[in-house]
Amino acid sequence: MNTDEPKPAIKADEPKPETTTPAPDPKALELTHETKVDKSTPTANAETKTAVKPEVKPVATVKSKPKVELEETKPEAKAVAPKTAGGNKIIFSIAIIGILAGLVAAYIFGTVRKAQPPVFKPINNPFESAIYANGMIESDLPSGENINIFPQISGPITQVLVQEGQSVSAGTPLFDIEDSVQRANTELAAANLKLARDQYDKDRAAYDADPKSVSKDVLDTAGDTVNQATAALKAAKALLEYYSVKAPVAGVVLAVNAAVGGYVSSQGNYDSYTELFDPLVVMSGPQDYMDVRCYVDEILVSRLPSKWHIQAQMQITGTDIKVPLEFVRVQPYVSPKIELSNQKQEQVDLRVLPVIFRFEKKDAPVYPGQMVDVFIGQDATGANATNNY
Repeated sequence: MNTDEPKPAIKADEPKPETTTPAPDPKALELTHETKVDKSTPTANAETKTAVKPEVKPVATVKSKPKVELEETKPEAKAVAPKTAGGNKIIFSIAIIGILAGLVAAYIFGTVRKAQPPVFKPINNPFESAIYANGMIESDLPSGENINIFPQISGPITQVLVQEGQSVSAGTPLFDIEDSVQRANTELAAANLKLARDQYDKDRAAYDADPKSVSKDVLDTAGDTVNQATAALKAAKALLEYYSVKAPVAGVVLAVNAAVGGYVSSQGNYDSYTELFDPLVVMSGPQDYMDVRCYVDEILVSRLPSKWHIQAQMQITGTDIKVPLEFVRVQPYVSPKIELSNQKQEQVDLRVLPVIFRFEKKDAPVYPGQMVDVFIGQDATGANATNNY
């Protein structure tokens, strides 16, 4: 009986070479090896060697999954440390750069820069006590306004006869408007007059030869026809004159808003940019003398000297040129301020009193519509300032 018992053990050992023939997965062998090492008792290790070898694949597939997950997470945990260290370095570098930038900015903005010298000498008060006012150059005319010329008829412009800045005398043609229709009407009126005169001359000759050949009534009717034709011709010629616009007074042409081929009407020339009607020609009076219209603020009107003791001086903005002014008149009407000097602190809801002065232009670089600075003071002697520069 004892001799028969070891035989089954020998048969059980025979499959060992068969387990080596199939090639198991290396990962499975490693995992099974680790599981074997983890066990503490050597007896258990010996038992598992014989018991586990025929079942290598099932053990590897079932028990290796949690181990793989645990081992794969270990490198990730190790990689976190270098990333946080690099992030700290970036933060420190940015902080250092910000501190340096702040120091540079503090140095730049903390430096005191020298003020630039003015382009021209600022205006100063030439009198001990004076009123400052904004002034505008105007033509030396009773109203102070420029002359705006509009046509009295409509039609296209055929010829512009003047240029801007040209001095003209009264009656000088400025521009012509197409007049072919009106010229034909004038010729027709002249022909009707000739016909009426011929008929009257015939009736008159017949009446003188024989009063009974032509009645007095017919002769009077012929005479009335002549008078009517004469008046019609006169009206046609007067209307024809409207097609040639002329200067009403002597002066200087300031602006020409007409061009050859442009259509104009009694409202003027239509400006496509402003969508308004402009006068065809703007003229001023002779520019030997020019006026300055000063706008005195209403709060300073009470300090305005009397006309017997008033004197003023004008300074052209942007230059050192100073011109004495001669008092002309005060326009006794306080009106809202409409002329702006483009100053930041200027009040537009202020009311002003216009005061007009006069000066001799000579070679002063001033033009109508130009803004100037004016100081109005008081002359203790009662004499106004002279017109010498």
